[in-house]
Amino acid sequence: MDTSEFIQFAKATIDYVADYTDTLRSRNVLPDVEPGYLSKLLPKEAPQKSEKWQEVLKDVEKYIMPGVTHWNSPYFHAYFPTGNSFPSLVADIVSSAIGCIGFSWIASPACTELEVITCNWFGQMLGLPSEFLHSSNGTGGGIIQGSASECTFICLLAAKERTVRRVKQLHPELDEDHIKAKLVAYTSNQSNSSVEKAGILGSMPMRLLPVDDKCSLRGEILKKAMQDDMEKGLIPCYVVATLGTTSTCAFDNIDEIGQICKEYDIWLHIDAAYAGAAFICPEFRYLMSGIQYVDSFNVNVHKWLLTNFDASVMWVKDSKSLVETFSVNRIYLSHDKEGLIPDYRNWQIPLGRRFRSLKLWFVMRIYGVQGLQEYIRNDVKLAHLFETYVRSDDRFEITTEVILGLVCFRIKGDNNLTKELLNRLQARKKVYLIAGMYHHKLVARFVVCSRLCREEDIAISWNEIRSQTTEILQTKFNKESIKNGIKSTDDMAARIESLNLESKKNMQKIS
Repeated sequence: MDTSEFIQFAKATIDYVADYTDTLRSRNVLPDVEPGYLSKLLPKEAPQKSEKWQEVLKDVEKYIMPGVTHWNSPYFHAYFPTGNSFPSLVADIVSSAIGCIGFSWIASPACTELEVITCNWFGQMLGLPSEFLHSSNGTGGGIIQGSASECTFICLLAAKERTVRRVKQLHPELDEDHIKAKLVAYTSNQSNSSVEKAGILGSMPMRLLPVDDKCSLRGEILKKAMQDDMEKGLIPCYVVATLGTTSTCAFDNIDEIGQICKEYDIWLHIDAAYAGAAFICPEFRYLMSGIQYVDSFNVNVHKWLLTNFDASVMWVKDSKSLVETFSVNRIYLSHDKEGLIPDYRNWQIPLGRRFRSLKLWFVMRIYGVQGLQEYIRNDVKLAHLFETYVRSDDRFEITTEVILGLVCFRIKGDNNLTKELLNRLQARKKVYLIAGMYHHKLVARFVVCSRLCREEDIAISWNEIRSQTTEILQTKFNKESIKNGIKSTDDMAARIESLNLESKKNMQKIS
């Protein structure tokens, strides 16, 4: 393919992407396929001869799109957002065209230096302490990893090595393997699954600690767990606190946890994968009170900052801990500018790395700080709109405080009612929500995910939820009536329908 044909192919693809984006509202958010659908449609072997790009692009719509879950649909309310914007898409094209593997400064100076700059920009936007920023006289700094999972694991390994060195200085007679066998890490039972996985991969027990009624990990719980372990001869090493948990968007008490970690010289890592982006808005920064105690901090810009996957920004106060853990030198990696600027291969697990900072730079420049703040605030506003709809219907309850873009709600009564609602919504494929748990209560998680989402989309999603709830309760009542031998179900059926009508009226008032 020469440049002339590439231009034609690229233009056609851009047109296709634009059309896809514009038609997302007309597509079911969930696909109607079964496991193995694609292997039945595609050849068993790769083509021996070249095919025309026009045919390949047609097959994207014919074979691939029927099996896609549309994460950017305005009716996708599951998990957390996946970042997406046209500036980011274009930057990925440029990054892929450059094709550098930026493991060191000399491997691509712009790749390293733009990452330093964008990490500093973003850190300043969040209001992070200056110790986390790159500077000529400091040891802190930021790096763009692939995911929060990587960040948590990398910091666990660095904490492990730092603790071994500290204990070895105090007790030089102890064997390193003996010390490592006694190390323990801590997090809340609400933390992301990747935190527990980091403990497994790092061969370090990860204590899952109980939380308070707001699903927040508190200092006294952490301190007691650590003291219990120390009495057994174990060594507390690493704590992961979460700002914006996956299930309920809860916030651990960093002030309390941080003081304990400082007292015992334990590495404190903050996973703010989703909620961290909101801290670009000053009104939400109270949620990270205690940040001064933190050793490392990560935010997934590929979640809630309009930047495509993958891009998780991680800051550390002491980058030397990373370098001492991950530095492996070979003559083919050396260059004469070492020490003047980070060689990011020593801050991560892989050797190679993508030019991720380019898309963040595009997004920051084309949206501007004010544009990104407006985007965050609008999503929060839409979440509160949905909260208002839920509160207007007596059949539902809100289970947790709505702070950012997540609303946790449930049908009043048995967990099976909410489970049935989620199953029905998934089967109908028009809107997509998933479950969470709040103190043994099954909840439906409604997240404002798509940058395309508007007030009318929230209303459409609510109507789907409300109508399916009416059917569930009607079916439940009919079954109970038959079981209990009630002859006349008309009155109760009318009551259920009246609740639905009342919900419609309340919704009209809100609108």
